[in-house]
Order: sequence, then structure tokens, then C-alpha cells
Amino acid sequence: MSTMSQQVFLRDAMRKLNLTRDGFADRFACSRRALDTWLLPDESSEFRPMPEMVERFVTEILQRDAPAGYTQSVVQTGLRDRISANGRPQLLSVDQFTRESVGELLRVADIMQPIARRQKVCRVLEGAVLANLFFEASTRTRVSFGAAFCRLGGSVCDTTGFSFSSMAKGESIYDTSRVIAGYADAVVVRHPEKGSVAEFARATNIPVINGGDGPGEHPSQALLDLYTIETEFSRLGKLVDGAHVAMVGDLKYGRTVHSLIKLLALYRGMKFTLISPPSLEMPAYLIEHASRNGHVVEVSNSLQEGLRGADVVYATRIQKERFVGEELEGYTSDFQITAAVVNAYCKADTIIMHPLPRDSREGANDLSTDLNHDPRLAIFRQTDNGIPVRMAIFATLLGVENQIQRNMRDVTWRAPQHVGPDDAAFYTME
Repeated sequence: MSTMSQQVFLRDAMRKLNLTRDGFADRFACSRRALDTWLLPDESSEFRPMPEMVERFVTEILQRDAPAGYTQSVVQTGLRDRISANGRPQLLSVDQFTRESVGELLRVADIMQPIARRQKVCRVLEGAVLANLFFEASTRTRVSFGAAFCRLGGSVCDTTGFSFSSMAKGESIYDTSRVIAGYADAVVVRHPEKGSVAEFARATNIPVINGGDGPGEHPSQALLDLYTIETEFSRLGKLVDGAHVAMVGDLKYGRTVHSLIKLLALYRGMKFTLISPPSLEMPAYLIEHASRNGHVVEVSNSLQEGLRGADVVYATRIQKERFVGEELEGYTSDFQITAAVVNAYCKADTIIMHPLPRDSREGANDLSTDLNHDPRLAIFRQTDNGIPVRMAIFATLLGVENQIQRNMRDVTWRAPQHVGPDDAAFYTME
């Protein structure tokens, strides 16, 4: 563990052995409280170093009991090659992942946490240039990708909208891609048409990342959503296997849920409750995909009934920009997730998520702001997780993931211990 923090080592061990914190503590004969102190960030006043004897014991168990495919370290995995798209280091769809490769990428995200939390800096991408090509308006995804690249030492060129582009003059996607590839070392593309990012990627060998292609997919969002679920469940002593996930809202055009349900289907014994009016139901091919391997999929038009027993409630905004010649029907206040609904139908440890932005205007019936101070609301922890996950994507596709830890150094500025006023409770022993 000489080049790995104990937090990364322990989270990786729990992921490989598929153990909750309680299960891990029982397996290694340590108290749950001791394990929690070992997993806290270094700057926490309650952080404690893990005894060397525990490290040796965990290492021995991993070598003996970790499933095949999980026994190699990040250095040995060749993760970049195994998640490639058509032989190129590009991220176009969550279909590129297996259960094992997802776990490995999230382990790299664990390694990125001290940088994402502004405790360390790392310059492994110094000199590299990212082109953020957003042919569709974006704030969070565009800035998150840019910040992730910058925190690894790279530089970012940003563009937003069609009007800036030679595409407005009739240039093909192929030509645009080939030209930009001559300027940049990696490209993130968001485009309003499904399949357009894959077309863009075919014209270049440099890393291309799908930042959202119309109603198609949003793979990096699904990865950060899964990372959030794993992180929240670890705190609560749960496993992703066997979880009940309720998805609410625009399931027809919501690309975040399209990617997430496919990624969660890699786990075992899942239950999905898909809650929407009939006009916004999940496409049939995704329901069929999620129904494989023994998963349970229920389609519901009742929010109250659908939320019962859910471990995760994932709300989505109505994608009004996707409605071409269609009328929005049936999305009434009966589908709005409010504090009253959560208190009446959700469990005390249910996690409430949303990919953002949420529409807070009157009549939008999106996730209510009256949940802002409810500890079950994970939306800001979810957005924060976009930085380490997208850093992990860049580092893996550009082949520098194994250089991160030996190139970290302390920050030279004063960063807040917690970004948000409600964050402290999630990094202490409360």
C-alpha cells in the first residue's frame, strides 16, 4: 500500500470482496467505528491511521478470495484497452463496461479524491489540451469536464452552441472532428442528435467522450451516479447488489436514466421501479435490457406506490427540448417529489438523486426545493462526485492513471474543509 492511501485501499477491498462496512468489520475482526475512522479523509479530526497488521491481513484475504478479474492492480489491468470503443480509447456508451471494469474505474476515482477535494494537486496532463465541444447548452457537464481536466494540469478550450461552429456553414461532423483532433488531445462532445458523438468519434483516434447525445446516452453521468450510490451505500452499510432503484420523471427522453439503468443492470438482484405518465415511459428496449439476469422491473404511473421500499429515488427533469411536434401530457403535480411525499412513502435512509439542473419554476413539478436540507438529498454530493469520476475517465483514456499518486503534492492555497454548509455531517463520525 506504499503508493496508495489507506482510504483507497479499504474502499477497493470492500468493492472487490463485495462487503458492506459492517460485513468488512466482521470479516476482519475490527470494530465498525474503527473502520469508519480509517475511511475518513486525512484532514478530519477523527481520522486514524490503520494498523499495519490489518493491512497485511486484508492483502492476504484479497489475494486468496477476490474474484477472478479483480485480483490485479490498476497498474496491471490494461483498463484503457478493455473499455475502448472500436479499438480506440473513447467513451461513447456504458455498454463498453463490465462489472469488473466499472469497479476498476471507480477505484481510480477513489485515488482522485484528494485532488477533487482540493487537498492535493497533480500535473500529469500538463501540456495537454481538451476541446469541450457542446453543440447543445450545458453548464454542469461542460464546467465539470473542464475542471476535471484542469485539476490534472491540462488546459481547456470551450465552445457552446451551433452558431460558433462551421457546422452552421454546412461542414460535416467528420470534417469537424478531424480538424479539432489536430488541435486537441481529447474531446468531449455534446450534441442534440442520438448517435452523433459516435459519428464524431469515428473520424479520429484521440480520446472522444460522449457528453450526451440527444435522447441517447450520457455515460459519464451514469458513472458518477453509480459512484454516488456506492459512496452513499457505503456510509449506510448497504450493497448495490439487491438494491431497489426508483426512477421518476421523463424516462422516455432522459438520457441519464438510459445510461444508468444499463450500468446498474451489471449488478445482481436489482429491482427497478419506473415511474412516469404513460407518455414518458422508458423505451421498451431498455426495459427488456434491464429485465435480464433476474432483475425485477416494474412500470408504474403512481408516484406514491412506486416509491415504497426504494433505496434510491432518481428524479429527472422533463426534457422539453426533445419534444418535436409532441404535446407534454400527464406530467402533473402528482409526479413531483416533495418533502411531504418523501416523508410519507420513503425510508429513513432512502437516497434522493437528480442529474440536475432541476426546474424550480412553478408548475414544472420537478424535484422540490423543500428537500434542500433533508440529509437524504444527495444531489450536491452527486455533482461533486463528477470531478473525481471525470478525472478518472481522462486519466484512464490518456494512459496516466498509474502516475497520479506519485505526482501528488499539497495545495498551496487555503481551501474550505467542506464546500457546502451541509456537507460536514457526511465527513465525520456523526
